Amino acid sequence: MNIKPLADRVLVLPAPAEEKTASGIIIPDTAKEKPQRGRVVATGNGTKDEEMAVKVNDTVLYGKYSGTELEYEDEKYLIMRQSDILAVI
Repeated sequence: MNIKPLADRVLVLPAPAEEKTASGIIIPDTAKEKPQRGRVVATGNGTKDEEMAVKVNDTVLYGKYSGTELEYEDEKYLIMRQSDILAVI
């Protein structure tokens, strides 16, 4: 990975959106919800006041509208502050 987040920022690869419900109903593209879970791809070094609590390959939960979307080598990522992450799974 050539992207290195700075300070307390984290680069997350969002999980794919659900294609079907548990009962087998196929969800159309217009009704799919934005994923709120993903895998950490890269982390910054933290700040002098805050160490990084997440590490590469952690699966994390984040807020629905957290982060900034970016596209790199035909893959969509989110870059966000560590404080936007709600939990590590």
